[in-house]
Amino acid sequence: MSVRLSTVAGLAALVAACAPARRPALAPAPAAEPASGVAGDSAALSSVELAARVTALFGTALDPDSAAPAPVDVAGPTWDIDVRSYETHERVAYYVARFTGPSRGWMAERLRRGTRYDPMIRRKLRASGLPEDLAYLALIESGYSPYAYSRVGAAGLWQLMPETARDGGLRVDGWVDERRDPVRSTEAAIRFLRWLDREFGSMYLAVAAYNGGPGRIARGLTRFAHDMEGSTGDGFFTLAAQDYLPRETKEYVPQLIAAALVGKEPARYGIPVRPEPEFAYDSVRVPALTPLASVASASGSSVAEILDLNPHYLRGLVPPGSGATVRVPVGRGDGFADAFAALPADARRGVTRVETKKKQTLADLARATGRSPELLAAFNPGLAYGKKKRLLPGQTVLVPTATVAAAARAMPASPARSARSAAAPLAKGGSEKGGSDKRGSDKGDRQVRARTGTTAATVATARGARRATPSE
Repeated sequence: MSVRLSTVAGLAALVAACAPARRPALAPAPAAEPASGVAGDSAALSSVELAARVTALFGTALDPDSAAPAPVDVAGPTWDIDVRSYETHERVAYYVARFTGPSRGWMAERLRRGTRYDPMIRRKLRASGLPEDLAYLALIESGYSPYAYSRVGAAGLWQLMPETARDGGLRVDGWVDERRDPVRSTEAAIRFLRWLDREFGSMYLAVAAYNGGPGRIARGLTRFAHDMEGSTGDGFFTLAAQDYLPRETKEYVPQLIAAALVGKEPARYGIPVRPEPEFAYDSVRVPALTPLASVASASGSSVAEILDLNPHYLRGLVPPGSGATVRVPVGRGDGFADAFAALPADARRGVTRVETKKKQTLADLARATGRSPELLAAFNPGLAYGKKKRLLPGQTVLVPTATVAAAARAMPASPARSARSAAAPLAKGGSEKGGSDKRGSDKGDRQVRARTGTTAATVATARGARRATPSE
């Protein structure tokens, strides 16, 4: 009761101070003895009268029985990687200025694209026990683009090299490249990052190893063990201060921290972000060599929608074999099997088969089938040739239908000629992708310590961190 009466008294004083001087005073209410020692004058206005007076002044009645306004959370955002300790670091500050200045448009576009994949990535990171803010690695690596290719052959959201992807359980061949699959590539990248974290016992050393290769980081820790012993904070910054790491790897961790700072608070930096719908889907099963256009027809979707959800299928149809799973928009999987079975047989056929003849070249076959030599070669990578580039006779050649050919994706001809990945914009003093031993391309990742003569205990001592757990 004392709190209630005190509140009433305070509001009464406020009303008295704000009231116009010529407004006649309200008749005093009969005095009542305070129940808890508060002077009777402080409760001169009843609750009803006070509410009416406040309404007259401000247009909104206040309930004197209500508690004080709920506290406003002014703590700001939080991160589960250490960004606050390094936000004033010279290179971190450089990239924050870069992302919010000359590259503001670039950052806004990447953050917009990231809203589609970020929820899925964070769920998987959280389930694995890794920091969720490692999701910003995908921003630095590819700008959240499943279609990104680097000039050294890395691909997808996480810019995995083919060998690393295959080691991580992904399929990479002429039919399917799961590095471009947002879900499967995220799972593979997380497995790799978990192993690196256990190997080095430092999240930022693990991130550096993801970029520069674990062998290079392990050798650096051994070489500069004396310098690492007296270091404080994350061992990466001590190692980066040595004349050892390539520039790209030195810049990689500062880019991640800057991306986390800006990405978590884009409005603070005046960067508008228009969110996209979350990457979500239903799944259906189809026979081998089914055209994606047929999946679109049976699910009531457009071909563009099916291609967008399945960027890992490279040839406009699912690969040969025993069948495959295809993603369709949410809600479109219901009734799919019946609708697919009702399609004409020709609509469900993705290729025709022809047999090569004597003295026939690939160009001859292209003219006969109406498909380009490049397309035929892509669908038939095992074709055998004799003299003068003539096809050996008697070979079965898969010829894609027109709908399949239209949905087939153009692939980089070779790593050397492929487009650079959508990495952080370059500037003087910045980094350029592709110059390092990337994404575990250092062969034999899991034998790093054995090859370099570096034990788990030595690595732990060198980095001044906890003892590393045995590698998987």
